[in-house]
Amino acid sequence: MKALVTGASSGIGRDIARSLVSRGWDVILVARRADKLMELKKELGKHARCVRCDVSHIDECKKLHEVLQNDDEIQMLVNCAGFGLCGSFIDTPLEDELKMIDTNVTAVHILTKLFLQDFVKRNKGYILNVASIAGFFSGPLMATYYATKNYVVSLTGAINEELKRKNSRVRIAALCPGPVDTEFNSVAHVSFATAPLDSKTVAEQGIDGLMNGKLYIIPSAKMKGLKFVKRLLPDRTVTHFCYQFQKRKK
Repeated sequence: MKALVTGASSGIGRDIARSLVSRGWDVILVARRADKLMELKKELGKHARCVRCDVSHIDECKKLHEVLQNDDEIQMLVNCAGFGLCGSFIDTPLEDELKMIDTNVTAVHILTKLFLQDFVKRNKGYILNVASIAGFFSGPLMATYYATKNYVVSLTGAINEELKRKNSRVRIAALCPGPVDTEFNSVAHVSFATAPLDSKTVAEQGIDGLMNGKLYIIPSAKMKGLKFVKRLLPDRTVTHFCYQFQKRKK
């Protein structure tokens, strides 16, 4: 069995690859940074293959699928590539936001669709889309990032229902952690406002949840509580609280 993992050069993606290899999977490691991929390949040995690909480019996403689509051993796709950006919406650079949308949304959409079509034909396979607890909220001061994760959560939920209606054996899930100790915050230019989770723990729970048929995998009791509280309060009140939370991170 093989799993394709995007964003495998660091953070959650790297630890998901490690977890899968420990469970007997081979992994295809995908990221922009070839040097980081090679470091991980050295660690994982013969169970890993590296493919340099910048998933923020549509053509590269399509080429990635074209090269791998005939490999029937690929039974899992993990969409983990992504990044964030903090700041007032009127101030954040448009080009950075468009690149974020291409990475967090467009790449997830393309790869999910193309590999899902392959999996459905075989009637087996797993897809794990790495989203965020942010996917259930509106996020002032990280408006675009939150919106991209809303897309991933919504898309994953809709596909899951379609698969159930077809009695498909293909499984899809969204991993929705809160803050995780990775490179994310340094790239987004923010600091943690609450204690972060260890990325290895998040990766393990993500794979476990996917295998156990969960749709939304939230690896923290505190984050589960936030999602529950959201159901009890008006949307404007929740968004106000999100603003205060994000303001503490800047």
